[in-house]
Amino acid sequence: MNAGDRGDRADGQLELDPAEVVAMQQGPGGVQLIDVREPDERAAGHIAETRHIRLVELTGEAESIDRSQPVVFYCRVGNRSLMAAQAFRAAGYEAYSMRGGLVRWADEGRVLAPEGGSVADH
Repeated sequence: MNAGDRGDRADGQLELDPAEVVAMQQGPGGVQLIDVREPDERAAGHIAETRHIRLVELTGEAESIDRSQPVVFYCRVGNRSLMAAQAFRAAGYEAYSMRGGLVRWADEGRVLAPEGGSVADH
């Protein structure tokens, strides 16, 4: 399967809206969703069934991220995740950042884990 078969964005766009991320989660092949925030931010609230790798640890964890599946990084508002997406895209991954981060995810009424979770005020 090549990148085009997975729905790789032909426009080269690095950012996806939360609704696009949800569509990728539910679509064929799925997506790897990685939270790049700090542990205290993640503990306050995160997207369920996502992986946590702090931004400063991403380089060391790169080989554990599947190159055959799209990866979407997220953080609080999208700045850190955009840096991650740029670096991983340059390294040959189909990588994206979730536009607006977890703040936008929550503002649009999407659920955070654990139950009652919230976006850390960092």
